[in-house]
Amino acid sequence: MWFDTHLHLDAPEFETDRAAVIAAARAAGVEAALLLGVERANWACLPAMREAWPGCWIAYGIHPLYVARAQESDIEALRAQLAAGEAVAIGEIGLDGYIADPDWERQEWFFAAQLKLAREFDLPVVLHIRRAQDRVLKYLRRHRVRGGFAHAFNGSRQQADAFIGLGFKLGFGGAMTYSGSTRIRALATTLPLDALVLESDGPDIPPAWAPDRRNDPANVARFAEVLAGLRGIPPIELAVACEANVKHILGA
Repeated sequence: MWFDTHLHLDAPEFETDRAAVIAAARAAGVEAALLLGVERANWACLPAMREAWPGCWIAYGIHPLYVARAQESDIEALRAQLAAGEAVAIGEIGLDGYIADPDWERQEWFFAAQLKLAREFDLPVVLHIRRAQDRVLKYLRRHRVRGGFAHAFNGSRQQADAFIGLGFKLGFGGAMTYSGSTRIRALATTLPLDALVLESDGPDIPPAWAPDRRNDPANVARFAEVLAGLRGIPPIELAVACEANVKHILGA
């Protein structure tokens, strides 16, 4: 059985066939997923997503791509949301340097504020680190949290080791399936097995076999086959390791 550590099940791309998406994932052996919040407006729908797919877990957060329309008062709203006790993590949070002219000051303010909440509630975090690995590491060293998941990891081996040293498991998914993703595939092959988790990021980051289609959580089972093949290990060995890695972070 597999666990998808990063899924946006509430995304509009799943609106018309969400039940079928869930059924297909479970049939493929994807037992459940961590459902991510991205802004205050989508937090309220996440419990309903969990009810639609029993066994899933919830994380609430403010994504760096949504901080432009966030309010500073959303941090207090997030504190209240976390106090309700439903969340097992804070996320998706972090920094994004891929977009044109990123507002680093605003992104970093919201990121630091959410890291402080992670410390306050003793929760792991789910990190968005697109072209911002060193900036994110700077804040993680300043605001030590209990680790979490570094989503869609695409940094250097040195950066990977730094995240692992700070208690993070690194997420691998659709990008790993492309033969041209040499750095990602090298990391997936050589990093310690106890540092890896699988993710879809559905509906985003589609795999090599369906690059122009929506990425569904069922693909996690095939991502596992790719990862096991890269490492030259039986899928059952990978399954046992990934389950232990998820439990280490989420404590379940």
